Amino acid sequence: MTRKFGLIVVAVSALLLTPLTLMGEEGDSDTYRQLNLFGEVFERVRADYVEEPTDKQLIESAINGMLTSLDPHSSYLNPDNFRDMQVQTRGEFGGLGIEVTMENGFVKVVSPIDDTPAARAGIKPGDVITHLDGESVLGMTLQDAVDKMRGPVDTDIKLTVAREGVEPFDLTLTRAIVKIQSVRYEVMDDVGYIRITTFNEQTDTGLDSAISDIKSKVGSKLKGYVVDLRNNPGGLLDQAVAVSDAFLDKGEIVSTRGRKQEMAQRFNARAGDLADGMPIVVLINGGSASASEIVAGALQDHHRAILMGTPSFGKGSVQTIIPLSNKGAMRLTTARYYTPSGHSIQNLGINPDIEVAQAKIEVVETPLRRREADLPGALSNPETDGKTPEAETKPAPESKAPADKSKPVSNAKPGETPKENGEGAEEAALQMGGPNDYQLSRAVDLLRGLALMKQRAAN
Repeated sequence: MTRKFGLIVVAVSALLLTPLTLMGEEGDSDTYRQLNLFGEVFERVRADYVEEPTDKQLIESAINGMLTSLDPHSSYLNPDNFRDMQVQTRGEFGGLGIEVTMENGFVKVVSPIDDTPAARAGIKPGDVITHLDGESVLGMTLQDAVDKMRGPVDTDIKLTVAREGVEPFDLTLTRAIVKIQSVRYEVMDDVGYIRITTFNEQTDTGLDSAISDIKSKVGSKLKGYVVDLRNNPGGLLDQAVAVSDAFLDKGEIVSTRGRKQEMAQRFNARAGDLADGMPIVVLINGGSASASEIVAGALQDHHRAILMGTPSFGKGSVQTIIPLSNKGAMRLTTARYYTPSGHSIQNLGINPDIEVAQAKIEVVETPLRRREADLPGALSNPETDGKTPEAETKPAPESKAPADKSKPVSNAKPGETPKENGEGAEEAALQMGGPNDYQLSRAVDLLRGLALMKQRAAN
């Protein structure tokens, strides 16, 4: 089969090398000259390369090179990768559970996916993967690197990770079946916490179920919702529109504009707000990308939610998956998307309304201080029937957190993995709203403050 394909290519190449004097348009002539150049290079590689390549390998590499040279998100998907991608959008796939992009020739982590080998190993947004099993990723395409990270379940791969502030270190991860539950939630007393980890085919129904269950558990005491989009790498456009629509009664959600005017699309919200107008705080960070930014931008522009956290990733382009005749596909960037206010966030990201960096919360003991009740002759409180309350004899614990602008610094030693010193486990807890999640604590406090002000205004 390969040989037959090669004969076809040779025939085409021979055709391209014929005189082009009959071509009518100058543009067509230039195109054919460039195709002649491709045919010339193709034949030279087939004939003289040190090891005999297959025609399939050369053609697929040429196609992928053409696409990846356009932007970091366009690429060629061979039939196997296309099947993997279809499985992934359905919410289950094999691998490490890591969303990546290419930057300066290296693989850069957009975000790990919760409860996956990558998240459990302590991989963080912004980490740069320089080697895979000791092989440098320089010279690889993004698809090559992704293919190498994928593999049979229960097999290991060693990643060399460069992280700001520490020496490069190695992590050994065991591949697993990654099952993505895209929506998780819990009740935090009087606040509903909803975490959306990705936008796949189950996200909108998962959100509906989460809100319904929170309402039934909390009832009239509900103060509002925290929607956590941190480290959410994005996903399906229609799901981002559906999630935005769930919290909006009307208005534009997002628009997309391509090269041709007729390719423009506009998505609008339908009547009905699942949150019944209650306050919403949306958490974002540098790992919030693409579809996450569509949701955050729509709710921010319509003043439906307060955004808290750190600036988002800044991916403002739309990719279309185009099936090909060989059962593969091409992922092609076909449009930019714009928030309801008409802004493109490409390369800029979305800035939160309240910037709060992630930080560690520590409980510190304060020294014993004298109070008014300790002073000799202090006036009594008339509401206590003349009795003076006893002074505290034990120091009260006081919560202390670093300032909002502080940046968490890894305490990993050179060659020591974050997981080994406990940092990786803590990071996973922070992603899922653990007890030490400073950003989430600030969001919950804000919601309760808003509810208190509303209640006082009503009285």
